[in-house]
Amino acid sequence: MKKLLAAVCVCSMLLCGCQSQGTYLKPYAGVTASKTADVSSMIDTRVWEGFAADLGVVSVDDSENGIDSETLSQIDAKEVFLTGTTDSTVLTAYNIYTQMPPASITKIMTLILIFDALDSGKIKLDEMVTTSEYAASMGGSQVFLEAMEQQTVDTLIKCIAVASANDACVAMAEHICGTEAKFVEKMNERAKSLGMNNTNFVNCCGLDVDGHITTARDVAIMSRELITKYPQIFNYSGIWMQNIVHTTNKGSSEFGLTNTNKLIKQYSYATGLKTGSTSKAKYCVSATASKDGVDLIAVVMAAPDYKVRFKDAVTLLEYGFANCSVYKDEDMPVLDKQKVKNSLKEKIGVSYEQEFSYLSVNDKSLNNVEKKLNLKKIVAPVKAGDSVGTIDYYIDGEKIGSVNIISDEDAAAADLKSYISMIFKEILL
Repeated sequence: MKKLLAAVCVCSMLLCGCQSQGTYLKPYAGVTASKTADVSSMIDTRVWEGFAADLGVVSVDDSENGIDSETLSQIDAKEVFLTGTTDSTVLTAYNIYTQMPPASITKIMTLILIFDALDSGKIKLDEMVTTSEYAASMGGSQVFLEAMEQQTVDTLIKCIAVASANDACVAMAEHICGTEAKFVEKMNERAKSLGMNNTNFVNCCGLDVDGHITTARDVAIMSRELITKYPQIFNYSGIWMQNIVHTTNKGSSEFGLTNTNKLIKQYSYATGLKTGSTSKAKYCVSATASKDGVDLIAVVMAAPDYKVRFKDAVTLLEYGFANCSVYKDEDMPVLDKQKVKNSLKEKIGVSYEQEFSYLSVNDKSLNNVEKKLNLKKIVAPVKAGDSVGTIDYYIDGEKIGSVNIISDEDAAAADLKSYISMIFKEILL
């Protein structure tokens, strides 16, 4: 009886509120590099001699671009943005807040929503999509889908990622949301959730229309979201040429897809991602590339022609590869089970939410990275996936990033009934 009364008293004290969990967001780096270069070489020769002097590296929160006139003379596009994919480090930026029509770069967000639907189980790669008359009527770049023609989701993703097909975009938008207008609403919601504060979508394919705008910064944000959350996009964006089959009442015929992103063929480190061009937007590209463990995104907007957009993209990427290195923690500390208060579970398993990687400019040594575990007191109720701490990383005392530590399992808050049941079980045993 004394044990029971004690349990009741303890229970009364433990039935309290839960502890709030915080999330650390790494600030953008602000450094300057100085290299010189001649970037007039043809892309396919891949002959590069460094980069222009004092290419500014700025925070996306800075209003000034910090790029000198000599560098600007080598960049012909109106907007450029170079960033890493792992920790949001901004390597260089110019006019990143200037709103411009995005043309078919719009399709990056369309692809995000398609993969969101795949991830949630709403659609499957092998299910058939029927083309409406409206989708078949799209102008601009297309794969000439006919009304009532059926294609798999997988095929339509290829058409979008490789051939930038407007008709495939609208077909998928209608398949997922019923109408393109409802799909566009979801696009804008997703953009807002990512912090794309200077973006507004009016259609899902990028055709010129009033109010359809974005910025180089926002394009980089959605590009990073697509390739980090859904890396399978590279299975599509890396295709150079491939045939699809049109099957209609007229019979079957093959149609050749050729990637609009010529960097896939001309630049050996290219992995994607999306091009765009219209009379208002001019020539744009969000170019992704990977070399020696360094993954970069270069955004070029409003270039005067398609050659310039690719030249500027390669210029930015080569600068990034020449001046950056990546640190990946391949020996993260082993995590023991952690005690839980206010629960019948004494301990729960915890794990790292993801691996840690950090993109560094060469003037910062990666030989003296320090890491510190910061585990919080865990108070039930806890759900699997809840943050219970962080592992923080430092170079010379400066914090460079962190990874969340999350619960692997649920731990319900114990009530009086639970404690009584547990005590009776112990007595019976």
